[in-house]
Amino acid sequence: MDRFLIGQYGGFDYQKFHRDYRDSFFGIETCLFDSEVDVENLIHESRKHNFQVGIHFPFRAGNSNIRDALVLAQDDKVREEAFAWIQQELDYLTRIKPNYVLFHYPKPVILDDRVDWNHWRFADASEYVYESSYSFEEFAFRSEQLFEWLSIQAVKYDFTPVLEFDALNRYIYDTNLVEQLLDKYSKIKLCLDTGRLFLQEKLDPFFDAKQIIRKYAHYAEVIHLFNMQFTDRLINHRQPVLPELDPVDGWAPIEEYLKIIREQNPNVKIQFEHRSDLVSDEDLQRCYEWVDQVMNKVKIR
Repeated sequence: MDRFLIGQYGGFDYQKFHRDYRDSFFGIETCLFDSEVDVENLIHESRKHNFQVGIHFPFRAGNSNIRDALVLAQDDKVREEAFAWIQQELDYLTRIKPNYVLFHYPKPVILDDRVDWNHWRFADASEYVYESSYSFEEFAFRSEQLFEWLSIQAVKYDFTPVLEFDALNRYIYDTNLVEQLLDKYSKIKLCLDTGRLFLQEKLDPFFDAKQIIRKYAHYAEVIHLFNMQFTDRLINHRQPVLPELDPVDGWAPIEEYLKIIREQNPNVKIQFEHRSDLVSDEDLQRCYEWVDQVMNKVKIR
């Protein structure tokens, strides 16, 4: 379990920390902290318990009206502001010394015009653009700009840049562009989100979640792990993964996902991006042990 992380979003929640964290875990992924007290608590506990900190950008709440940095925006001013915002956060994070900093990619999301995206949640219309108005050539150019810039920051600030796939279009699943960029700028890694991949497969008839995992798991630094249930609509979300959550009933095939990941990248980090309050203490521990069993082929006690 030494590659496992829990999440702390909105601040440092001691109740969640004491219930969810285990001394053998790698660390905690944090996002949207809104007070200096919470920041100091994070720093204190990371040193006391000797755990690593991952950052899900943005680390601090209240510095922007949008959720993500729109680093691929077509508008020059919006894009420049996005890079400046990241720079400010990286300057601030020197006091925390994160192991990795994670950004959603692509942002804005490039949506396939052929798909009905009504079930996909966007906080703001600026977060997405349709493929018909964003060419592959522009995507390739802007993506390389981003990869090059993040690689420079990785050296300057000593962290691993991680790009978490958001909704994906054929520029990512039907070409080798992103793989070529990841090979060229090898400091940059990926995050695969099991829930997001599963949901897109349910909404997008052209998308294959397992194919994406096979294609990109080798480049992953961290997996965001949770389960969701979808039939004709989303029923359950952010559920801790447990072996009895059967795909026949509309749950994501988590065990299949994990086995593909294990074969491609057995040392990947696993961040439990679930709502642990949805299950008992016993089931939370079963969740950890089951994932450890699948990923490391260990026997459950």
